[in-house]
Amino acid sequence: MIWKGRAPPGLPKTIMLKDLRIAVLGAGAMGEAMIGGLLKQQLVAPKQVVATAPRAERRAELEERYSVRTSPDNAEAAHWAQVAIFAFKPQTLPKIVPELRGALREGELAISILAGTPIRAYAEGLGHAAVVRAMPNTPAQVGEGMTVWAASPAVTETQKGWARTILGSFGRELAVDDETYLDMATAINGTGPAYVFMVLEAMIDAGVHLGLPRYMAEELVHQTMLGSVKYAMQTGRHAAELRNGVASPGGTTAAAVYELERGGLRTVLSDAIWAAYRRSAELGKSK
Repeated sequence: MIWKGRAPPGLPKTIMLKDLRIAVLGAGAMGEAMIGGLLKQQLVAPKQVVATAPRAERRAELEERYSVRTSPDNAEAAHWAQVAIFAFKPQTLPKIVPELRGALREGELAISILAGTPIRAYAEGLGHAAVVRAMPNTPAQVGEGMTVWAASPAVTETQKGWARTILGSFGRELAVDDETYLDMATAINGTGPAYVFMVLEAMIDAGVHLGLPRYMAEELVHQTMLGSVKYAMQTGRHAAELRNGVASPGGTTAAAVYELERGGLRTVLSDAIWAAYRRSAELGKSK
């Protein structure tokens, strides 16, 4: 049985992926995060996974770390698999996809995690209609990713169950019914960690400028950011309400927020997100 959404409590997740053969093509950092998530959650056994990488040193790393099979041959891995996950660098895709045409058969699934590459590029290039396009982000490498995904009309409910479980193995996943949301998601969750890291960096450097030792500034900023996000998620309250709860009249927070508003923080962030969205859309049109 395949469940829509997450499986009910007490139902083993392994039902969905039992004996499913998965190939991670181009197992770089994100591909490795997927392998690690699947194995850590005990959704698959190592024998169900094959990972490809061009360098022998990288293949040896993956074999030693996860006990999975590896191969330099993408076509061989795709032929073996029931689910082929495309985790290459986007610039290598035009060369690789034609080599894999016909590798996937009826009932099998392609999952892409490449930014800006539309579903039709895979469907046409592979000669295979069942394609899921996903946008994960780098926190997937510590099991805290956020992945947004869309499926082509040819993807069955069973295959959606596979995708949901695989993409949820390294964080949260959100299915959308319109592929255009993927370019928008790229600008938020795909690119978003860079915005957060810049804020972290700026706050830490400001703490050092104030006179704090760097190790102390880092600990203060990291935990403050983490705690604030958890607090927002658990309370479910609007961000503006939470901010107002911190800022007392005439206090230090009110003074700081005034400077942030005067400096155009909201506008700069909004412009950055729009720039990322436009670039993602441009990349899709060029494929």
